[in-house]
Amino acid sequence: MSIYSFAGVTPSGKEVSFTEYEGKVLLIANTASKCGLTPQYGDLQKLYEQYGEQGLVVLGFPCNQFAGQEPGTSEEAEEFCKINYGVTFPVFAKVDVNGPDASPLFEYLKSQQPGSGESSDIGWNFTKFLVDRTGNVVARFEPKQAPETMKENIESLL
Repeated sequence: MSIYSFAGVTPSGKEVSFTEYEGKVLLIANTASKCGLTPQYGDLQKLYEQYGEQGLVVLGFPCNQFAGQEPGTSEEAEEFCKINYGVTFPVFAKVDVNGPDASPLFEYLKSQQPGSGESSDIGWNFTKFLVDRTGNVVARFEPKQAPETMKENIESLL
């Protein structure tokens, strides 16, 4: 199994195979529009603009599992990102990242980079996973780690 075994679903319901991202560096995050960390959308967009031409793709997955901070529809979440933060990177349909209904993608990401706590569960919105050009999940960044702190890690993979 690899990252390319998975697919995401757009807010409009279209399935996107991750094979489309082969050869790219991926930064995958669970996101929310009503979170104290929501300004990270803007920071993720800056990374996408700075490194996109070199092969970085940011993928956002809205999640309502933490204090109900993504209460609307997937379409509303995508629109919020675009209007408020100028997001042009792909934003997918809402997912669960923990528990019995957790997205298989996030189960895989957590199995590859379990984090430092007792549980590999994602603790909050804006947990970020970095994937190299060959599909290996190489790093996990916890929610309060600002996207700009990942630049060195990203540059080493580009």
